[in-house]
Amino acid sequence: MFALVCLLFPGKLNAEDLIHVVGKGDTIYSLSRIFQVNADDLMKANGITDPSRLSVGQRLIIPASPDTPVSRPAQAAQPAPLALVNYRIVKGDTLFSIARNNGITVQRLQEINRFSSNHVIKVGDVIKVPAKDAPATAQTRPNTTASNTTPTKPPTGIYSLRWPINPRDISYMTGQMGVVVEGERLESVKSLTQGNVVSAGPWRKFGRVVIVETVGGYYYMYGGCETITVNVGDRITPGMELGRLGVNTVSEKPQLFFMVFRNDVPIDPASAPRAGAVGSNSRT
Repeated sequence: MFALVCLLFPGKLNAEDLIHVVGKGDTIYSLSRIFQVNADDLMKANGITDPSRLSVGQRLIIPASPDTPVSRPAQAAQPAPLALVNYRIVKGDTLFSIARNNGITVQRLQEINRFSSNHVIKVGDVIKVPAKDAPATAQTRPNTTASNTTPTKPPTGIYSLRWPINPRDISYMTGQMGVVVEGERLESVKSLTQGNVVSAGPWRKFGRVVIVETVGGYYYMYGGCETITVNVGDRITPGMELGRLGVNTVSEKPQLFFMVFRNDVPIDPASAPRAGAVGSNSRT
């Protein structure tokens, strides 16, 4: 069981280090993947020489990773040559929808355009997309600027889903199955599910983080909070406030870092279960 308890070790840890309480099935390899740290660094930080000798209830120091995805631009891979065309961003576009329409991954699209993991696209931006089966280019796409008399269309794609905050923009983290959701500073961050708070506090460069455990082996991580309004052990209901959104010091924008794990494996937050909530600030 993924028994995550984010407690600081008084007087012994760096400000960004965490404590993880080993649960049933945890291994050095699985924990290194979850926390994005090198397995050797994890063993060294805890004086472990035999990775097979972990015991349930053992406390491990999780060292801060220098490769936290939101603190530096993603390292671009060396892709094969690809014919590219310009595409102008219109209302409703996301990196996810553009990548899907062009038959590539979000990470590939970010690599093509040298975007960092927390890059936010805006209406009117021109980006590069594959020429084959590409949507209309900036030169040929009809003008879709809405007038005052044009009715507002309902949200589509991932924007039609319910999120912890009202999304102004959503982008996927490079190299991870997580999303960055842009909102308003001090906006209420609300739980998508019922469950129990297993962690509430600072986590490396994700700001203040709340992790909620739900049935089915799911763990929902809400990062980037300026303040937290729940405590470890609290019982959470759908739509309940977990904290208030803060400003990412790298992008200087109010951004929520949202990840979901199931049985130690990250899953696409767009496909994670959501429970209905009366009075939720997000779409159902």
